[in-house]
Amino acid sequence: MQELIYKCTWTWTTQNGVNGYKVKGPNGNSIFLPAAGCRYGSSLSYAGGYGNYWSSSLNYYNVNGAYNLIFSRSSHSMSHDFHNYGQSVRPVIE
Repeated sequence: MQELIYKCTWTWTTQNGVNGYKVKGPNGNSIFLPAAGCRYGSSLSYAGGYGNYWSSSLNYYNVNGAYNLIFSRSSHSMSHDFHNYGQSVRPVIE
């Protein structure tokens, strides 16, 4: 997650009608992270303008949460949140 934030180029774009970021790494490879919004309870919020992706790393200060990648059209950063919030997961393969 830190590599995505600090070593990659982020470009806001639309792919197949979906807003999000194309994130290009130092090796030239890229991924698309849709601005899928987030869920609080049963309602979806901020779809199309905001992205929130879980990491696999638990929050060091609070075991009921984990670190996450958050972004909007104007910024991207790392934060942490509680497990009961519905956030996207982007599976990766080694």
